[in-house]
Amino acid sequence: MSETGLRGRGARPAAAVCAAALAVLPWTVPSGAAPAGAAPVPGRDRQEERDTTDTHTVPQGAEADATTVDIRLRIDEAGVVHAEETLDFGAGSGREFTRSLQARAPYDADHDRLYPVSGAGAEDPSGRELEVRTEERGDAVDLVVERGDAPAAVLTYTVRGTLQSTADGVELEWTPVAGYSEAVTETQVQVDAPLPPVALSCTAGDPRSSIYCTSSDMGGHEALTARFLQANMVPGQRLSIVAAYPPGTARVEPVLDRTWSLTSAFAITPVTGSVFGVLLIGLLGGLAALVRIRGRDERALRTESGAADNVPLAPGPGLPGGIRFRPPDGVHPGQIGTLLDEQVGVVDLAATVVDLAVRGHYLIEELPHEHPASADWLLSKRVPPADEELLPYERMLIDAIFDRRVEVRLSRLRRDGFGERLGAVRDELYRDMVRLKWFSRRPNVTRNRWASAGIGVTVGGVALTAVLAAFTHAAFTGLAVVIAGAAMTLGAQYMPAKTARGSSVLAHTMGFRAFLMTAEAEHVPKERRVELFSRYLPYALIFDNVDRWASVLAAAGAGEQSANKRLPWYEGPEEWQVEDFAEAITSFVLTLSGVISSTHHFRMLG
Repeated sequence: MSETGLRGRGARPAAAVCAAALAVLPWTVPSGAAPAGAAPVPGRDRQEERDTTDTHTVPQGAEADATTVDIRLRIDEAGVVHAEETLDFGAGSGREFTRSLQARAPYDADHDRLYPVSGAGAEDPSGRELEVRTEERGDAVDLVVERGDAPAAVLTYTVRGTLQSTADGVELEWTPVAGYSEAVTETQVQVDAPLPPVALSCTAGDPRSSIYCTSSDMGGHEALTARFLQANMVPGQRLSIVAAYPPGTARVEPVLDRTWSLTSAFAITPVTGSVFGVLLIGLLGGLAALVRIRGRDERALRTESGAADNVPLAPGPGLPGGIRFRPPDGVHPGQIGTLLDEQVGVVDLAATVVDLAVRGHYLIEELPHEHPASADWLLSKRVPPADEELLPYERMLIDAIFDRRVEVRLSRLRRDGFGERLGAVRDELYRDMVRLKWFSRRPNVTRNRWASAGIGVTVGGVALTAVLAAFTHAAFTGLAVVIAGAAMTLGAQYMPAKTARGSSVLAHTMGFRAFLMTAEAEHVPKERRVELFSRYLPYALIFDNVDRWASVLAAAGAGEQSANKRLPWYEGPEEWQVEDFAEAITSFVLTLSGVISSTHHFRMLG
C-alpha cells in the first residue's frame, strides 16, 4: 500500500473521534440548506444542489473571481468512480485549464497500480460542449479543458481501480488532484458511496508531502459522505485522499500493470518453463544430430581397416624377427598429430622440428650451462640428404627457424618474428590434410565456421533475451538459445570429419602407436638401433611417449657409440654422456614447446 494509505489507517481513530464530536456539535449549515449528505431533490440543477450542500466557502478576504474547483465523486457498486467537477474560473484564467489525475502508483515489487481514466467531457453553463484533451504524463494523466471565454465548466469522467481491500473492509485511496495549471483558491472533494464511510484521511502540498489537508469530515452527524477541503493550491501541488468503507460497499478490482525488474523479466512460470524446455531440447537435439551427421568420420572399407590395424607389426624383409619399422604410408609426425586431434598443436610442430633434425637437415647442439634452467641449444644447418624430399610445410618450418641464417639459438626464436612465420607453417599443414584427402575441407576452417555460427547464435540469443526482458516477462525462454549457441561453439571441435582414406590412415596410426608403446631395444639389431630409434622418437612425441622412448634410445646409443658423447643428430657439452639424452631431449622439447606456444600469432590461430 502507498504512503497515503498507511496514513489513512493511522488517521482512522482520530477520524472516529472527529465524527463523534461532529455528531454532538454539527456544522452550521446556511439558512434554508438541506442537511449535509442528503439526497438531492429531483429537478434541482447542479448549482442549486451545490448551494444546498456546500459547507465551505472561499476564505474570507479572497478575491471573488478566484478559481475554485468542486469535485463530486460517486462510487457505484461495481467499484467505478464517476466524477463530476464544477470549475469556476477566475478573471486571470487562461483559455485552457489543465487539471491532472493520478494514473499510476507503485503496488509491489513486480506491479504498478493503474487508475484508468475514460469518458472525459465538459460543458459550459449554457450546456455547450467544450473540447477536452487527455494527455498521459508519467504517473499522471492531464485533462486539458479548452474553455475559451466560458466563466465555468462542468467536467465529467470515470476512473477504475481506485478501491482496494483491507482487513477492515474497502478503501478508496487515490490522488484526485495531481496538479493544476494555475492557482486554485479552493478545492473541495466529496465522495459518495453505497455505504457511509467509517474513516478518512488526506494529505496536500508538494509531491510526497505528509501535511494534512486544510480540513476533512464525514458530512456532519449523519456521516454519509466523505468531504475534503484544500485551500490555496498552486501549480505542482497535489491532494491525496483515503476513505475507508465497510465490507461489501463495492466490488474491488485493482488494475495492475506488471513492471520491469530483473526478477520479473526472468520469471519462471509454467509457460516460460515449458517453452524453455521445448526450445532447449529441440536446439540441443538438432545440434547433436548435426554433430553426428556432419562431424562423423567416413568409415574405411572393412578389409582396409582390418588390415591396417596390424600394418606396423606385419612381417617385412631384411629385418630380424620380421618386424616392419615404418609408420603408415610414410606419414610424417606432424601429419599424424594433426590427423589424430584434427588440429595443428604445439606438439605437432615440436615433433616436426625434432624429426627434421633426425633426418639430417640440421644438428641440435646442447650448449654448456651451469643450471638446467639456463640451458640453450644451437641449431646448425647441414647439407640435406640427397634422396630427401621435404613437404611444403616442412620446408616452410626450416625457413621459419633459420630465416636465411646458417645457425640460430633456440632462445633467439622468441624475439625475431618466429611466431608470424610459424602461422604460415600451421596453415600449410592444414592444407596438407586436404591434399592427402584425409579431410574434404581444412579442419580448422570447418571448426572456425561452426564456432563462428555458434557465437552468432549465442549473440542472437543474448539479444533475444534482452528484447524479451525489456518488453515481456519471458526472458527466461531466451536463455535456451544462449545455451544452444554456447553448446554449438564448444561442439565446433567435433565437426571436422575424416574421409574414408583418413579413417584408414588413422587405423594404421593406431597400430603403429601400439608398437611404439611396447617396442624394446632388443627387437632391433645393435648396428641399427640408434638410427631406427632416433627415427621414431618424433612419433613418440606425438603419442606422449617421449620419456620411455628417449630412455630406449639412450640405452641403444650407449651400446653403439664408443665416444658416448653424441648421437648423429644431437650433441651435448663436454661432460655430456649419451645416458643423459633422455633428460636432455625432454628439456629441449619442453623449451621448444614453450617458445612455440608463447608466440602471440600462434595462440590466435584456430
